[in-house]
Amino acid sequence: QVQLVESGGGLVQAGGSLRLSCAASGGIFRIDDMAWYRQAPGNQRELVATITAGGNTDYTDSVKGRFTISRDNAKKAVYLQMNSLKPEDTAVYYCNALIVPTPTLIRKYYWGQGTQVTVSS
Repeated sequence: QVQLVESGGGLVQAGGSLRLSCAASGGIFRIDDMAWYRQAPGNQRELVATITAGGNTDYTDSVKGRFTISRDNAKKAVYLQMNSLKPEDTAVYYCNALIVPTPTLIRKYYWGQGTQVTVSS
């Protein structure tokens, strides 16, 4: 059974930094795209950053220049380095990955359980 487990959330003051981690486990044949989403209270879940298996990245405009997504394919992990945090970055952050699991080999999206990030002003 494939699982994604996030860690690294917490409370930080505006201007501070946090690093989120997400590790995949279980029967995995291959991991394709990985991403971070976030959802603030009363808002829809939004895409924050994506990274392909080859390392190509993309970001939503509001985090460009402040957040960096990276991955370690050997560890089956994805990271989100968040700098210059703002109160509007407060949300639950979710890890997402497009995975080919074993033994089905049917590619599908998996989600982590979410980790809270709170930025105080």
